[in-house]
Amino acid sequence: MDYPKIKNEKLKMKNHNPKLKILNFALSFCILFFALFILASQASAATLFLAPSMGSYSAGDTFSVSVKVNTEGKAINTAEATLTFDPSRLKVKSISKTGSIFTLWVEEPVFSNSDGMISFAGGKPSPGYTGSSGKLLSITFKGLTSGEADVNFSSASVLADDGRGTNILSSLISGSYTITTKEIKTIPSQEKYVPPATPGEAPAAPVISSATHPNPDKWYSNNNPEFSWDLPSGVTAVRLLMGHNPTAIPTITYIPPISEKKLEDLSDGTWYFHARFKNNYGWGEITHRKVLIDTEPPESFKVIFDNEDDSTNPTPIFNFITTDALSGIEYYEVLIKQEDRTITTTTQQNIKDNPYQSLPLPPGKHEVVVKAFDKAENFSSASTEFEILPIEGPEITEIPISIRMGDPLVIEGKAPSGLQVAVYIQKEDGEPVVEKIKSDKEGRFKLTYDKTLAKGDYLVWARTEDERGALSLPTEKYAVEVGLPPFLKIGKMAIDYLTIMITFIILIVGVGVIIFYSWYRISVWRKRVRGETKEVSESVATAFKALREEVEEQIEFLDGKPGLNKDERKVRDKLKEALDISEKFIGKEIKDVEKELE
Repeated sequence: MDYPKIKNEKLKMKNHNPKLKILNFALSFCILFFALFILASQASAATLFLAPSMGSYSAGDTFSVSVKVNTEGKAINTAEATLTFDPSRLKVKSISKTGSIFTLWVEEPVFSNSDGMISFAGGKPSPGYTGSSGKLLSITFKGLTSGEADVNFSSASVLADDGRGTNILSSLISGSYTITTKEIKTIPSQEKYVPPATPGEAPAAPVISSATHPNPDKWYSNNNPEFSWDLPSGVTAVRLLMGHNPTAIPTITYIPPISEKKLEDLSDGTWYFHARFKNNYGWGEITHRKVLIDTEPPESFKVIFDNEDDSTNPTPIFNFITTDALSGIEYYEVLIKQEDRTITTTTQQNIKDNPYQSLPLPPGKHEVVVKAFDKAENFSSASTEFEILPIEGPEITEIPISIRMGDPLVIEGKAPSGLQVAVYIQKEDGEPVVEKIKSDKEGRFKLTYDKTLAKGDYLVWARTEDERGALSLPTEKYAVEVGLPPFLKIGKMAIDYLTIMITFIILIVGVGVIIFYSWYRISVWRKRVRGETKEVSESVATAFKALREEVEEQIEFLDGKPGLNKDERKVRDKLKEALDISEKFIGKEIKDVEKELE
């Protein structure tokens, strides 16, 4: 018997075990499905950043910072952000949209120097923008006081141009700027700088600087000015005086000479700080340093709301005017609040000739707060509440409860004739996508949104908008479920994923049943063969035993017969040998068969 061959056949049967095949197949399917899911779920990300993100600037200087976006290869159509800064360190001078990638502005860029806040919301029509350094806007800051001045994103979003308004913002890079004290040595325009005294001459006029009031032509609300100067060699005394006379001669003498002076609690107005040095040759020339102080805010005032006799007017006019007796009005800051949203706008001094008119506002109750700033940054404020009524709204009459991925979303409804209807489609907690369509002469509209919607739950609602920007109240929100698309289409017949999965499960169960039944039948067969083999082996053993007894009798007969010749003895010996070999062989084969059937 060829034993190596039998062993290889057993190994082959083990490697082709149907149970192992099914397990390997199921494991491979799961690994493939997970890999495809991971690849499909990977999405590009976007970064909002400030450029430059750091720098060092002197107090009183201005510098520009751009807000930019890196889309990481993904097309975007909308971005919005709110930035915060320390108003004691920085002041926004202006915001510019020049060179911006955006052409539409949902919220114009606005800022508040009192609150330290900047906000904007803009967009670009499809196909949107793709790039690594798209400029959204630029901000011109002015450094105020020395220290670290951070400009941070407090909230932001960047929406992909994918028809779903997916927020792909992944990171924010804020800015950190160092403001240093700028030493300003101002010489009055009528005087010229005089170098230090030479031997045989009286000292030159002092060069005076001020950390608290660096610009002699600027108004300050700080009424505790500080002055400092360098003492040339040979100076033995200093005379100082503070007053309102621009050409006064200082009379208060300090011996030994001092190099700084702090004055406290000065009244408002124009002041002059006078100083001169003395050496062994006498008193030198005088420096007259001007200081402008205004601690009083502008006069109180009222804000008058004017909707031009139209309660739905989305762009009302606000009239307000005030004065400041000393330094004068520098600018007005207008804040319009609705619930948790604040719109901030800065307008110029000529408000009397050009009353402030807001951008289109949504319907509802609002509050306007106006702050009037003088040239020393003192301010007074006034406020008033007002309400904008909504225009007539739309009605959604037809909308599906659910659709399949890849199928268009069709929405029908009614609205006032000729008005624009804005339809909002929002996935779960994402940003809504807005589609606009005009109602026809009969006051009907039909929107077919054919961009692919991802699987998930959506909310859909609508509101009307007229040419002025006036809005209606939104309709109720309708829930729409987007399911998986058909897995396979054959003509008009579509097989969906559920059918495929059920079929797959049935096939697995069927294969399992077949395997179990086959195993059962084989077990029964093996049991039956094992029994028959045992019977055969017993029969063979009985027959061989009888045969052996018969042969042994013949051998004994031959052994007892006298005078056996050579050939007869040879036959007897061969018969004995054949009997022994046959017994060993038959016994071994019976044991091998029984072992295979175990």
